[in-house]
Amino acid sequence: MNERGPRAASLGMPGHLIRRLHQVSTHIFSQRVREAGYDLTPVQFAALDVLRFSPGTDQAGLADAIAKDRATTGSVIDRLEQKGLVARTVSGRDRRARELTITEEGNRIVDAVLPVVERLQKEILPGLDDDEYRQFLALAAKAAKAPDL
Repeated sequence: MNERGPRAASLGMPGHLIRRLHQVSTHIFSQRVREAGYDLTPVQFAALDVLRFSPGTDQAGLADAIAKDRATTGSVIDRLEQKGLVARTVSGRDRRARELTITEEGNRIVDAVLPVVERLQKEILPGLDDDEYRQFLALAAKAAKAPDL
């Protein structure tokens, strides 16, 4: 019960709160990146960021790294390739596999967008002071180490 009367139990459950935080995070990310003049989703940014440090990763490896299924990752890569931010090449180890590499333009975009993304992080959790923010990050990282789904 709150000052407005009874409240649905689900609204205080972790699943609902996590979904709500995801909505807030995605909205703020999209808004700030768009204001900076870029057309990039959070998942596209994560994929580019991973590829900066793991050139030659295949689609399955990228899917694991960004915690998305292979089909979704395939769509993300298609879009990034259309934008000229990622290149696919046939793997020298497995002719069926495609290796992914971030392009120079992709690196340029990540370099430009990274400071925007870093600045917006605290905006995602505006009600937390610095200690609570650090505690949230530690707890979220711990909770995210759930068994493979």
